[in-house]
Amino acid sequence: MTQLTHLNHQGEANMVDVSNKDITVRVAQAQAIITMSPETLSLITDGEHAKGDVFGVSRIAGIQAAKKCSDLIPLCHPLMLSKVGIEFTVQAESNSVLIVSLCKLSGKTGVEMEALTAASVAALTLFDMCKASDPSMIISDIKVLEKQGGKSGYWTISP
Repeated sequence: MTQLTHLNHQGEANMVDVSNKDITVRVAQAQAIITMSPETLSLITDGEHAKGDVFGVSRIAGIQAAKKCSDLIPLCHPLMLSKVGIEFTVQAESNSVLIVSLCKLSGKTGVEMEALTAASVAALTLFDMCKASDPSMIISDIKVLEKQGGKSGYWTISP
C-alpha cells in the first residue's frame, strides 16, 4: 500500500516537500457533467438565457478557480499555471453539458487538483446562472481524465 504523503511521521497533516523534484511539463484534464431540462439547455444554446452568456461566464469562473486552487484545498501547492482551458460540449441526447478543463505548467507538482477545481466551479457557475429556470439540474461525473508529466509519466482513465 502506498504511504500517504500529506502526513508527517507523527500522523499530522503537512504540505509535501517538492523542492528536490524535477521540473517537468505537467498537464491534467478533468471533467464534470451537468444535466438539465431540455428547455434550459435550449435557452443556453440559443443564447436566450436572461443572464446572458452562460458558457462565457462559467468558463471565466473555472479559469479563476484553477488559479485559486491552493486557497481552497488545504496543503495544495500554489502553482504558476501557464494554461487553463475550459471547453463545453452540448450533449443534446442526454440534455447535458460535458465540461472539460485542461491545466498546464512547467513545475514540480501535478495539476490534477487545479483541473478538477476548474471543471467543478465551471459546473457550479452554470448551475447558479440557471437555477431559477431549472433547480433540479444535476452535476455529476467529476473526475480526472488524464495527467502527464512528473515521475509517474502519463496516465489516463480506463474507458
